[in-house]
Amino acid sequence: MKNNIVRIGTRGSALALYQANQVKLSIETNFPDLQAEIVIIHTKGDKILDVALSKIGDKGLFTKELEVALLGNEVDMAVHSLKDLPTFFPEGLQLGAVLPRAEVRDALVSKNGKTLKELGAGDVIATSSLRRKAQLLAYNPDFKIVDIRGNVNTRLSKMDNGYCDAMIMAAAGLQRLNLDERITEIIDPANIIPAVSQGIIAIETRADDEQIATVMNGINHQPTMQVALAERAFLKAMDGGCQVPIGCYSEVSGDEIVFTGFVSDLKGEKIIRLSKKGSLKDARAIALEISGQMAEQGAKEILDDIRKNSCI
Repeated sequence: MKNNIVRIGTRGSALALYQANQVKLSIETNFPDLQAEIVIIHTKGDKILDVALSKIGDKGLFTKELEVALLGNEVDMAVHSLKDLPTFFPEGLQLGAVLPRAEVRDALVSKNGKTLKELGAGDVIATSSLRRKAQLLAYNPDFKIVDIRGNVNTRLSKMDNGYCDAMIMAAAGLQRLNLDERITEIIDPANIIPAVSQGIIAIETRADDEQIATVMNGINHQPTMQVALAERAFLKAMDGGCQVPIGCYSEVSGDEIVFTGFVSDLKGEKIIRLSKKGSLKDARAIALEISGQMAEQGAKEILDDIRKNSCI
């Protein structure tokens, strides 16, 4: 940080820029003497749009170039959707702060207004997520599912032009872009468990930058951070770095949390789903307990089988 200017690295999509501007607003509101400047950086995930995520791997797919800029002191922080951020940080980097969590659940967007219950074998449903695909097939094995890539508006345009009849997307992304009217249905986690850390805006920083650490302490939302660390501990324990059908759902009420973990094979035929209720302060321990129980029930074997065919 020089001359009280904080440089915020971000991807260039409308959603990424919204998230970066939320961080900028939070910084300038809490630190009136600082000025935040947004720096757009294009990532591998932005450039390769014609290949399914599961075919190109997801370790750093939307983060690596931002981290290179951060380590090279080109920016002072990098803003991510936390669900895109690998559980292992490059040496010298860390999770500096998170903003308050938005809607965690997935949303169904359909051309004809059909709900998930009303969709059938004749409808084409698009998603780039193996987690969503597996749960859709578990819900209805007759669903026809196709891959889709691109930013939110690109995917909506593809659907409108006939590529598919419906899509599953993160509800938070649509809401952040004021596209609430496109949401047909917010999907009950009983049907589709969200991605780990979905709905959370994360800020990655250099571990040795004390000036930025002070800023992060001023804008970090501790309750969200507490849940985020628990969910990421679950993902790390499950070794979920590659594109695999893993998810979790943290339902927080006051000082209590109900943590639900999910893992499945690609066809949604072998599913392990476990929940535990406890104190929010014990969220990480609860998440790790769930991961251990899932391992005992065969989660490792399910994921190892998927990695043989899906991971790079």
